[in-house]
Amino acid sequence: MLTANRLRDGDVLYRKGDGWVPMLADGDVYNDAASADAALAAATAELTRNQVVAPYLFEVRDVNGRIQPVKEREIIRAAGPTVHPHTGKQAGQVNA
Repeated sequence: MLTANRLRDGDVLYRKGDGWVPMLADGDVYNDAASADAALAAATAELTRNQVVAPYLFEVRDVNGRIQPVKEREIIRAAGPTVHPHTGKQAGQVNA
């Protein structure tokens, strides 16, 4: 998958088609290096718009039909800020 931060507020975003979505489950999964590299190149070319910063690819896996990040860093980023569990992406979330 491809992720970046929204420049306006720092929110974590995920690539979906030619745009960005706030939820990991809605983002595109790239099944081969060529499509992943093409998505990263397109996102990098968009940096001049000053909408997102620091796009990069990260690894995910399918766990019982749900896409989940492999690395702890991305698990935390997907859940949102850890200092405010009552707001944002963590609000109302049940840990699996």
